[in-house]
Amino acid sequence: MIRSLLVANRAEIARRVFRTCRDLGIATVAVHSDADAGAPHAGEADAAVRLPGDAPADTYLRGDLLVEAALAAGADAVHPGYGFLSEHADFARAVRGAGLVWVGPPPEAMEAMASKTRAKEIMRKAGVPLLDPIDPAEVTAGDLPVLVKAAAGGGGRGMRVVRELDALPAELDSARAEAASAFGDGEIFVEPYMEGARHVEVQVLADIHGTVWTLGTRDCSLQRRHQKVIEEAPAPGLDGELRRTLAESAANAARAIGYEGAGTVEFLVSPAGRAYFLEMNTRLQVEHPVTEEIHGLDLVALQLRIAEGEPLDPEPPAARGHAVEARLYAEDPARDWRPQTGVLHRLEVAGLRVDAGPTDGDAIGVHYDPMLAKVIAVAPTRAEAVRRLAHGLERARIHGPVTNRELLVRALRHPEFEAARMDTGFLERHLPELTAAASDDEGAARLAALAAALADAARRPATTTVAGRLGGWRNVPSQPQLRSYRAEPDGIEHEVRYRLTRDGLLAEDFPEVRLLSAEPGRGTAAGWGTAAGWGTEPKPGAEPKSGAGPRPVTGPGPGVGPGQAATPARVVLDVAGVRRTFEVTAYGDRRYVDTPRGCHVFTALPRFPDPTARTEPGSLLAPMPGTVVRVAEVKAGDRVEAGQPLLWLEAMKMEHRVTAPAAGVLTALHATPGHQVEVGALLAVVTAEE
Repeated sequence: MIRSLLVANRAEIARRVFRTCRDLGIATVAVHSDADAGAPHAGEADAAVRLPGDAPADTYLRGDLLVEAALAAGADAVHPGYGFLSEHADFARAVRGAGLVWVGPPPEAMEAMASKTRAKEIMRKAGVPLLDPIDPAEVTAGDLPVLVKAAAGGGGRGMRVVRELDALPAELDSARAEAASAFGDGEIFVEPYMEGARHVEVQVLADIHGTVWTLGTRDCSLQRRHQKVIEEAPAPGLDGELRRTLAESAANAARAIGYEGAGTVEFLVSPAGRAYFLEMNTRLQVEHPVTEEIHGLDLVALQLRIAEGEPLDPEPPAARGHAVEARLYAEDPARDWRPQTGVLHRLEVAGLRVDAGPTDGDAIGVHYDPMLAKVIAVAPTRAEAVRRLAHGLERARIHGPVTNRELLVRALRHPEFEAARMDTGFLERHLPELTAAASDDEGAARLAALAAALADAARRPATTTVAGRLGGWRNVPSQPQLRSYRAEPDGIEHEVRYRLTRDGLLAEDFPEVRLLSAEPGRGTAAGWGTAAGWGTEPKPGAEPKSGAGPRPVTGPGPGVGPGQAATPARVVLDVAGVRRTFEVTAYGDRRYVDTPRGCHVFTALPRFPDPTARTEPGSLLAPMPGTVVRVAEVKAGDRVEAGQPLLWLEAMKMEHRVTAPAAGVLTALHATPGHQVEVGALLAVVTAEE
């Protein structure tokens, strides 16, 4: 029996395993880097052990420190989670060698699947269908397009699609360098790239008594940079014969390597409906919740029971309904998926399952994966599950770094996805339309900026009586109030001019907008309250009249002034006869305006901007904090072309190219490999040609 479990991981997956342990009565031990000292997973465990340092190589990738932590904390088992050392056979051996229970497959099974090239050889002997690799030195134009892949690791690292023969040598070198940096193994291979293919996988569970379960299928075709973004179960649109082929192939793969525990066999499915083995992940997958939801299982609990030697039932429970999962990342899809950092002030999604790593108030740094949470919807049918997920994401309160939330909502509502006509190229193919401003975005943003201005006015202290003013209410025509906001992240500035008069709100450019009461039951007939920027108070003992809800502010009414019209947190507007509610939250100079149709983010601009906040033309600034991993073979004085890569930054487990903004001369280069840079740091200067 496992009594105390150490999770050799962090964030969402650590919290996920701890949740099951609490249900099963198992004590928990967390490990944390210095960067994660205040992270939720460290605080939720019964005990936590510090791993000195910040970088993964010094902390979560140190198997010796993890084993020492388990022994020091009195744990008798280790769960690896996913990522980091979860598929390292030597780590599994070290755990077992220390007398601890390894919650995972045998090291020999992990080793067999660790190299994709060796895995393909084993699968071929087991009769599992697969694509034959191509010798990189023998690729011809007739073989294109091809996929260059790292033999070790995963997560899209060291993977390149090549469509032009002349580009192959450079892409091979780039993939080798990234694979060596990410996995310590620069081995790569080349295989045909299948246009229009789907990524379909099968969840397997195997016990030590020879029983192997295959738990249906998952479709993981929506990917960015070969990393999954939206997953669902079961995979839609597969006929019965193909489903049987996938299940049999997955079971044969597991038996061929003597598998035990939870694992996933991944396939490419061609447009013609043929399946080809891709790889086997010898661990729990990020997307395991969709399988849990439709089968009514706890896969972590099953992992633990298998590790304790318990047998599985002869057959798994049947699937019911449909589940869809979206990965919420701190990244900007419109800007080359650039990862984002900062404080996550609020993360709130109503009515759906949310498996999150950070919680409100946590800082999102550069050392680890940018995934904030997984949001999962389940329903009797696929259409209902997709609709529930899109609706829940759209109405979620997500205050902090820029996220991919809008892209997720649009992708879920895209006609091709709704019709289950997706493939691994879906996001790349539709990225322009998924990130473009909608036709009504500018008008909606301007209206949200007006709501932000009214909430800001309500946030200011009420004024005292001065000449021509009574409690902030001018009895003579007032000058327009002026507020300026910059929409984030597109940088568009909105200037809001409005007046609050006896006749209500007068806002320039909004002739059909009226201000309504922000407090239900407090209308203008009440005759008292605090309007946005108004400061009249009720008479002692006065009671408001009952109202049927928010009412337009059309005049002062039978009292001393307008009724409650706006609060610092809530503004209600009548827009051409349609009532719109805006929830406004302020953090410093940042404003989050949430509506049922999504969220608008603004920075409140100072009345007099700082004239020194300028950057010289041609300066290449670090778009994010990170580490310089490679620098191109260029030096100061060299001529460069527009778009030419100059250096590569690594942040949040991804590499990002920094390119020349224009053709010209590289007049300065301040970056060197291994150099840690902060956001905004000057990396290079390119003097453009006249």
